[in-house]
Amino acid sequence: MESFEGLELGSKGLHLAIGMFDGVHLGHQAVIEAAVRSAQSGGVSGVLTFWPHPSRLFNPDKPSPQIMVPEVKNRVLRGLGVQLVIEERFDREFAETEAEDFLPQLKKALPTLESIYIGDNYRFGKGRKGDLALLVSQAKELGIGVYSAPRIKRNGRDISSTRIRKKLGEGNIEGVNALLGYPYFSLGVVESGMGRGSKLGFPTLNLAWSPELRPAYGVYAVEVIAESSAKVSQGVANYGVRPTFSDQENPLLEIHLFGETDLSRGNAIKVLWKNFLRAEKRFSDSEALKTQVSEDKTQAMAIFSGKKGGR
Repeated sequence: MESFEGLELGSKGLHLAIGMFDGVHLGHQAVIEAAVRSAQSGGVSGVLTFWPHPSRLFNPDKPSPQIMVPEVKNRVLRGLGVQLVIEERFDREFAETEAEDFLPQLKKALPTLESIYIGDNYRFGKGRKGDLALLVSQAKELGIGVYSAPRIKRNGRDISSTRIRKKLGEGNIEGVNALLGYPYFSLGVVESGMGRGSKLGFPTLNLAWSPELRPAYGVYAVEVIAESSAKVSQGVANYGVRPTFSDQENPLLEIHLFGETDLSRGNAIKVLWKNFLRAEKRFSDSEALKTQVSEDKTQAMAIFSGKKGGR
């Protein structure tokens, strides 16, 4: 990640999408992909994003938890064909930038800036006074093209990060994936566990994964991709505090894969969350839990075989 101050880009024209882009959902992708297409004629496609979220500064007691940390967002952006990701720190000094100064400062820092891409509701500058009209009027003088993408709707409502956050908290992972345009995922390295899953007959891969925005605790049908080989496996995952055994403070992601696997401690994996099966709950004893996990596994296998739709 780089700040745009002092960034060296050479002589190629820069086509830059600007926004927070938390989640990189379908609405964000419309903006970003427009920049990527424009750069295909010999330019550079870039994204200017910010961290932390402005709510950390303006509402520190109740900031908006982010769907993605910067490293994960960067990975998704690269997958869309973005060649350059510029991360600007959103601090008090940056927040005090007058709206009229934002684009001239950006052009000074990025002399090859050729065009910018935003959502039609994008606001910028001190007090969020800057809008599309201001950008267009200034860009003409600076020789910069400005393109805005209309908001994309699903089921009659705008796709938004706020809407996705709500669905994640409800455990509606199918709804989340529909708005993202790709499966919600976790990245991590397999760690050693307590071995309880193996004793129950359901060995697990354990990830100490704790994002800013925690999905609803529960059991999900998942696919696991080994980072080293790209091999895909199917399974069930429990995300939560394991109340039957410990009710620990920090949640853990435990994945039981169907069939044999050579994945073990130290392997980097990507977990794709596909379907919500049930909420996490406390069981009276290990036998009751074992019975439920067996049912979870059967349900997930049916979903993957196409015999049963998800929620």
